[in-house]
Amino acid sequence: MAKLIAFDEEARRGLEAGMNKLADAVRVTLGPKGRNVVLEKKWGAPTITNDGVSIAKEIELEDPYERIGAELVKEVAKKTDDVAGDGTTTATVLAWTMVREGLRNVAAGANPMTLKKGIEAGVAAAVASIKALAKEVDSKEQIAQVASISAADTEIGGMISEAIDKVGKDGVITVEESQTFGMEMDLVEGMRFDKGYISPYFVTDADRMEALLDDPYILLTSSKISNVRDMLPVLEKVMQSGKALVIVAEDIEGEALATLVVNKIRGTFKSVAVKAPGFGDRRKAMLQDLAILTGGQVISEEVGLKLENATLDLLGRAKRIVITKDETTIIEGAGAEADIKGRINQIKTEIDNTDSDYDREKLQERLAKLSGGVAVLKVGAATEVELKEKKHRIEDAVSTTKAAIEEGVVPGGGVALLRAQSAVLEAADKLTGDEATGARMVARSLEGPIKQIAENAGLEGGVVVEKVKNLTGTQGLNAATGEYEDLVKLGVIDAAKVTRSALQNAASIAALFLTTEAVIARHHRLGHRRSGLETVRCGGCSFPVGLPPQVRRVPRVA
Repeated sequence: MAKLIAFDEEARRGLEAGMNKLADAVRVTLGPKGRNVVLEKKWGAPTITNDGVSIAKEIELEDPYERIGAELVKEVAKKTDDVAGDGTTTATVLAWTMVREGLRNVAAGANPMTLKKGIEAGVAAAVASIKALAKEVDSKEQIAQVASISAADTEIGGMISEAIDKVGKDGVITVEESQTFGMEMDLVEGMRFDKGYISPYFVTDADRMEALLDDPYILLTSSKISNVRDMLPVLEKVMQSGKALVIVAEDIEGEALATLVVNKIRGTFKSVAVKAPGFGDRRKAMLQDLAILTGGQVISEEVGLKLENATLDLLGRAKRIVITKDETTIIEGAGAEADIKGRINQIKTEIDNTDSDYDREKLQERLAKLSGGVAVLKVGAATEVELKEKKHRIEDAVSTTKAAIEEGVVPGGGVALLRAQSAVLEAADKLTGDEATGARMVARSLEGPIKQIAENAGLEGGVVVEKVKNLTGTQGLNAATGEYEDLVKLGVIDAAKVTRSALQNAASIAALFLTTEAVIARHHRLGHRRSGLETVRCGGCSFPVGLPPQVRRVPRVA
């Protein structure tokens, strides 16, 4: 297929136009008086949100160059969301202001590669300033303040603070839908480990890209599964029970994985394959932890158990399992309480007896996972649209709060970034030529978030910036009231990790924008675009388009 090519100014202007459209849709949500955006869905009720990454993901532009520009800025939001869980709108605004400043300088004859070096120097100075400004979160009240700012709701902030108090800073907090109004919290036994689904075809909720299984069986094995015949007997037994199956193994590949994927897509059998956490002896120990938590057994030839002879009584059970691309959360495993307490005591004894700091750290992680439990926040609302929006706000607030505990808090309202401006200008004074220009670009872009917060509150952004510059320390604009106050005392605080990640990711994409000299794009019509998987029929067989070839010819579980 022939492709479109643009060079120099034309290429950069096309990318900028796409970036502007995405930024215009996202930046209206920033601050306490930011507005919401309505997202049309392919099916069901529309979603109302003020979350930057959710809005960015929905934007698809028809012009090929604009589309690429929008996709680049989407990466800022996605990366910030992955690292910090919030701050996606701030990251988008920073990238937008940085690119606009940069393109002006490139058009005036500045060297993009030298500007990039200056941007990196400026960001390093700003990050150091943010870290120096950060204060450790040392009270339940501060945790509630961070969560309240993120969720724009003091009730949600208080509930999240209570949940973290119950399960600890490394504890697991999940959000579920409730049939009643308001919010309530349940503390249940559970565990989370850092391995997700092997294939994205296992997801049950495409919007959130997660697999959610209620009351499933759990097959735990320390071996690699590649031959489907090894697991057919146990698959048939689970199918007859009408339950879903989660397989946690060293690895699942080849026709075994293909069989699970195809039967999940056809709706014949719901299952999810997950790699076992850890390595070597530690993996065996963690599988045993999971077995005790879920009331199952680890199927291993070391204990005389073979996969082909597995029966349902060897499988674990749980009330619910939530699996994302990176994590698996088991809620209310069916293991006996006495067995779980015995395992906890065994791990405590191992901690006391070990001489290795590394082993002690890993044992303490296992102990926290097994004994910490899971706080389940149940949220209800009048309509499905309101419920989705509220649930999303709570999840963002949980991520922000954990980020605040990790790296501390800074003044909110864009003040932390503005206070970092002086450090960036000092760094710029030590540079020369276009490098100094690049660092000063970063300094000017740090005004972007506070300007946008002010404009969304109906104030003049430039006037607010000058006023806050003349104030000191943690004083800034309280956009909710329009007053200039001490933001930390008021509880208007942000997680330092969120602010830092937003700036670093924005600068990374801005540098890519400015150093682009050509764009190659494909012809693309949205109307003809395939969405999801399609099924191609050939005689009596059918297979989904988009799967790898080895997935197309596999045994079907009867």
